[in-house]
Amino acid sequence: MSTLSVARRSQWPVWLCWLAMVLDGFDLVVLGTVIPTLIKTHELGFDAVGATYAATISLVGVGVGALFIAPLSDRFGRRRLLVACVAWFSLFTIAVAFAPNVAMFGIFRLLAGVGLGACLPAALAYMNDYAPAGTAGKSTTRTMTGYHVGAVATAFLAILVVPDWRIMFVVGGIAGLMLVPFLWFRLPETLPPVHAEHGAEIEGAEVAAAEAHRAGAARAHRPIAVPAAEPEAAPASSLAADEAGERASFRDLTRKPYPLVALGIAVASFMGLLLVYGLNTWLPQLMSSAGYTVSTGLVLLLVLNVGAVVGLIVAGILADRHGTKKIVLLWFGLSALFLAVLSIKIQSEFLLNAAVFVTGVFVFSSQVLVYAWVSQLFPARLRGTALGFAAGVGRLGAIMGPAVTGTLVAAGIAYPWGFYVFAAAALLAVLALVTVPHAIAPAPDQASDVGRS
Repeated sequence: MSTLSVARRSQWPVWLCWLAMVLDGFDLVVLGTVIPTLIKTHELGFDAVGATYAATISLVGVGVGALFIAPLSDRFGRRRLLVACVAWFSLFTIAVAFAPNVAMFGIFRLLAGVGLGACLPAALAYMNDYAPAGTAGKSTTRTMTGYHVGAVATAFLAILVVPDWRIMFVVGGIAGLMLVPFLWFRLPETLPPVHAEHGAEIEGAEVAAAEAHRAGAARAHRPIAVPAAEPEAAPASSLAADEAGERASFRDLTRKPYPLVALGIAVASFMGLLLVYGLNTWLPQLMSSAGYTVSTGLVLLLVLNVGAVVGLIVAGILADRHGTKKIVLLWFGLSALFLAVLSIKIQSEFLLNAAVFVTGVFVFSSQVLVYAWVSQLFPARLRGTALGFAAGVGRLGAIMGPAVTGTLVAAGIAYPWGFYVFAAAALLAVLALVTVPHAIAPAPDQASDVGRS
């Protein structure tokens, strides 16, 4: 296949995965944009407790999707899962606009979240299957810019249409349904289903080559050893085909050397998504509690996510150049600093927007760098499962973030204590990631076996 044809073929996956992340970005902030209006008007019976329920239960659905649906991409293929989940999410997002009460509002959000939860790890795994070796950080962060472009677009739409909150969910759902046929007809499968008999060896050889290149680069970063899976070496295409045919599961993450790595990643993902969802769900209400207007809160939500887009672009470049571990530790540390700064009421509108912008630069790309690191640490066979695990455990943090912040709102102490909680979460992520190695590479005995073959 010519270089030109490969380049043309690769454009569809890049843009379609990016658009799938735009939908995830929509869901990230849509509830935060309508909560102040729902609480103020008491429509559908909403109050602070009802808003906390809706925010929490929708993220329960996202966690279920990430933990139990996303790993199916390693068995049945990324494309099929991505198409099904986008369609499911879109239909139930439209249903939210027609909810008669708080309870049904939450149930529809729960069901939509199940589909959405699998989209992010499936799309990221897809992009890292496609990415050239050594570009995982850039590929992941570039794809995830869609996440925050969607958030920015949603915040901007809210400024235009809120208090007519139902339009928000109808527009988001229709956008998802419009994306489905493009995903189905234009997105090639990267990994074949486990029962496929044809094409696995070609696909497997490509995966093996990428992994060999990645492992070679990793040796410069003090890797920890992976026990040899085979007593003797086999041709690369045969090994990769066998990998493609195995059923990956979370049980694989409990085998050496993965448990401690998975634990550190889990804690960081928990704290990272606690920050992402806590801020995007409650920032407008936090600012309202601090004395700012609702419109100011919505503008700050937009500014926060504009900062996130900038942060993703910069973080991806720096991670590939200097190592993902160094940059993710720096990013979480600076997140803690600027979140603490936001606990101080800033009178200057310019300085307030600048502080929120810089906070967005570091907070949201920190979590994306965790995903990029997972993509580098784990072999291709486990990549979707590992990303699903990281995203799934992270979604538990996503549930806790809005729940804890909502409790503070209901108690009337959300400002400044909400920002204190967020800063502490970022520091805990730093402590967890310090324990994770730069890379996981084959053991010396495995390398020697290969050398003798």
